[in-house]
Amino acid sequence: MINQINSNTQTVQGKLDCRVLSASSLTGDDVYNPQGEKLGNIKELMLDIENGTVCYAVLSFGGFLGLGEKLFAVPWNALEIDTINKRFLLDASEERLKNAPGFDADHWPNMADPSWERSIQSHYVN
Repeated sequence: MINQINSNTQTVQGKLDCRVLSASSLTGDDVYNPQGEKLGNIKELMLDIENGTVCYAVLSFGGFLGLGEKLFAVPWNALEIDTINKRFLLDASEERLKNAPGFDADHWPNMADPSWERSIQSHYVN
């Protein structure tokens, strides 16, 4: 579940400056849309190691016990963290997600490919 790590939260003049969470505390968290439909859960976080940012959250959708599941690389900026309900929010319908470019656990895309990145960004980020 999403956990706020209070010892790593810094405030400046009473305002929240930075929240820091461990990647492992986010892996496995549920992803819902604003209509309250569960879309899946976070399997992995993909990092840009050159600039130290999260690029994508890999969302697992469908399947049972890992069989038949489809994976989606969702741009980090397309997700919101719902700290009250301890989950992520993605502004996408279940149908839109089903039609999104996805992959399976044995055939990951080249996430460093600029054309792949553009197609993912255009699908999720308006």
